[in-house]
Amino acid sequence: MATLRSKNTFVSALRTAAAIGLMLAAALSADWAQAAEASSQPLHGDWQFRLMPGDPEAAAHAAATDWRKAQVPGHVHTDLFAAGLIADPYVGARERSLQWIGLAQWEYRTSFDVDRATLKRAHADLVFEGLDTFATVQLNGVELLKADNSFRTWRVPAQGHLRERGNELRVVFDSPIRRMLPQVQAMPNKIAGNYPSPYGDEPRDAMTANFVRKPGYHYGWDWGPRYVSAGIWRAVRLESWDRLRLADLHVQPRRIAQDAAETTVELEIDSDRAGAVTVEIDYAGPEGKGATLRHEAELRSGRNSVSVPLTIAHPRLWYPVGYGEQALYTFKARVQDTDGVQAVGQRRTGLRSIELRRERDAGGQGFAFVVNGIPVFAKGANAIPFDAFPARVTRERLRRDLQSARDANMNMLRNWGGGYYESDDFFELADELGLMVWQDFMFGGGMPPGYDPSFRANVVAEARDNVRRLRNHPSIVLWCGNNEEETAWKDWGHRTKLAAADPKFAQTVWEGYVALFGKDLRQVVAEEGAGVPYWSSSPSNDLADKANDSNNGDKHYWDVWGGPALPATAYLDETPRFMSEYGLQGWPSLRTIASFARPEEQGINAPVIRAHQKFLAGDGNSRLLLYIRREYGEPRDFADFVYLSQQVQAEGIELAALHHRASRPRTMGSLYWQLNDVWPGASWSSLDYYGRWKPLHFHAKRFFADVAIAPLRRPSGGRTELSLLSDRTTPLQGEWRLRVMDFDGRVHRDERKPATLAALASTAAGAWSDAELLGDADPLRTAAVFDLIVDGKTVSRRAVYFGESRRLAWQDPELHGELRRDGDGYRLQLKASKLARAVWIDFGDHDVELADNALTLLPGESVEIGLKSKAGLDSLQRALNLRSLYRP
Repeated sequence: MATLRSKNTFVSALRTAAAIGLMLAAALSADWAQAAEASSQPLHGDWQFRLMPGDPEAAAHAAATDWRKAQVPGHVHTDLFAAGLIADPYVGARERSLQWIGLAQWEYRTSFDVDRATLKRAHADLVFEGLDTFATVQLNGVELLKADNSFRTWRVPAQGHLRERGNELRVVFDSPIRRMLPQVQAMPNKIAGNYPSPYGDEPRDAMTANFVRKPGYHYGWDWGPRYVSAGIWRAVRLESWDRLRLADLHVQPRRIAQDAAETTVELEIDSDRAGAVTVEIDYAGPEGKGATLRHEAELRSGRNSVSVPLTIAHPRLWYPVGYGEQALYTFKARVQDTDGVQAVGQRRTGLRSIELRRERDAGGQGFAFVVNGIPVFAKGANAIPFDAFPARVTRERLRRDLQSARDANMNMLRNWGGGYYESDDFFELADELGLMVWQDFMFGGGMPPGYDPSFRANVVAEARDNVRRLRNHPSIVLWCGNNEEETAWKDWGHRTKLAAADPKFAQTVWEGYVALFGKDLRQVVAEEGAGVPYWSSSPSNDLADKANDSNNGDKHYWDVWGGPALPATAYLDETPRFMSEYGLQGWPSLRTIASFARPEEQGINAPVIRAHQKFLAGDGNSRLLLYIRREYGEPRDFADFVYLSQQVQAEGIELAALHHRASRPRTMGSLYWQLNDVWPGASWSSLDYYGRWKPLHFHAKRFFADVAIAPLRRPSGGRTELSLLSDRTTPLQGEWRLRVMDFDGRVHRDERKPATLAALASTAAGAWSDAELLGDADPLRTAAVFDLIVDGKTVSRRAVYFGESRRLAWQDPELHGELRRDGDGYRLQLKASKLARAVWIDFGDHDVELADNALTLLPGESVEIGLKSKAGLDSLQRALNLRSLYRP
């Protein structure tokens, strides 16, 4: 049973501490086990680690066999780095030289004392929230646990094995590759893996990752390194109590509506004896007002379930951002027996209804999230792990990136299945920010051995652990079985290849898949998931014949960038029910690149740059050059290559996202790949590893805005269709404006028309052929500029061009920027004499937070942009660099 953590009032006081993860885990768990005699003792200090002396890697790495200081929670890679035994794994091209770490056996140890009161208690458990992955735990020489799942919480009795002074706790981690390789190699016909190692640490034809319950991305992905790590990666503690323990507190929604929220407060109570107890439930809404319920119950010895019905009249509901407030309620429970022994706990949750609406129509079957009765168009991105070594991810770092998602007008993130189940911090922040979460179970690629009953049982325990831990978070709106495993089986040749070699085994593999993702995980979510819907795979139609279907279910679309590498305009030909993946790569800023590559190491084909370009299947930089040359022409140098790669990404994803929104209600979601980075390098992200916004993120702030204008031109046929987009729940009056102008400012056409933007809809507003728009204007020197105006203010703008950028006759926009002080920040006045497209404002090595960037200035236009920086005015003005698509 997973130990659940409360959300108590002193969390904020701990956030600035250097060891936030350690202190927070201890503080939260203490609230759950709180009683007159209960205690929770974090075990995070004075850990040491070493490479096991008899390991095959010891001869080549003898220095690592000495005991060294370790950080818990942590990872062996970060411990080796802190000890000076390896260089920074993120700098240079060091990945190949560090693969020995994943092949080795590692040992961790600590010693701790316990007080006499703890020794006298009836119960004392060691609780490990995360052991990565095959771990043997000994306490004072007695083996207590053999763990085999990085995602589970392990609770093992320690009472009877403790002493007052000098308890020794040891954890030995086996190499997951060496543990699983004999089993995989012995298979006559192997099930499909994901990314074969290019480094020789395991055979390319015997991949082990899909047989191990460990983050898949540790074995390498097309955006991150292969670091098969190990360690005590989440909190560890000693919990002790007498007679009563509140093991779980859950608020189960029954009917959530504006007039009333009907719920049941469900408690799981461990009791050493049978007898009567009094249960008190306190609840308080966002304003702090609430009430107390009192309930009498009879407990038996052992685990007990107690349900207390609770109805809240006229509740304040939780909504996704943009649709209402993010109201959160706090529930506290106190259980007390007739002798006064008590256990208490608390939960913070939101009250909302959630539905995955699958309405049928002439085109197939829809896929839409409905929250509190409102159909919500999902706008956002896919989130991958925030670091190769997740113990380094602080709450502040999560807040930085999740706040950036909200600031870009996103309302949904998909937690992708190749990583790990995110921390409580992540979901608490999502609750507060109003970000809906599509949560995958942790299956990211490669067919799992679902035909193995022990493997499935392990996964079911993992799923129950995490669903129960996370189910009170209103942000979670979907549990999804896996990422791309069904489409890989059906569409990528996995089934065909295995069936040709061994048809009986192929059938067994598929039946195991259906049992795991069609039955087992669905049942866990139905039993434990608080009414959140389940979806078997992404993309899929929930085990219907066709997996990646534009007319049914959700869609992953990679014909742009992947596969045939179609131009970005091909996005306009793909209109799914819900686009859950699509993407284009772009490099991060030169400043971020400088964090891992010295100036002399920077070049399109330089070894260090290629080491941080993980799209090796198609050679990522060559693929980027294909897109750059197709739209913008040949880059002049590496800096130009980086800048143009960012424009490929930003303009292409904007085109797709606006098309998805314009296709509402057929399409009801647009989640691009991807939000964030796991390390500094080339990827599909809009936020780089350091949280810096790429041009795509600034574009997303505009194309995901609650009201937006979408003029979409199809090059084939030369036709532009205009849609007005609104996510508001009531109609909106405004007007749209069309200007056809030369790049130097000459206006050929200027017209305005009033418009009503329907609520929660895309409103068609017009369509024109190129000839109708251009008249006698030169298509290579002309843009059609569309504005959406509300209350006299332009709220959205998009320009349409009549050819690839490399063919257009750009003129020097004579960009000029002037800075001035503005309170505790600055204002940048930016001017252009001619049309300036894809303007990028950069301040070199200075940390600068810009209110806007990656924008287009019309001829003669002047804009003011707010910015914040600790740098001085003169220094910022000297560092200011402006770039646009004009390239003399």
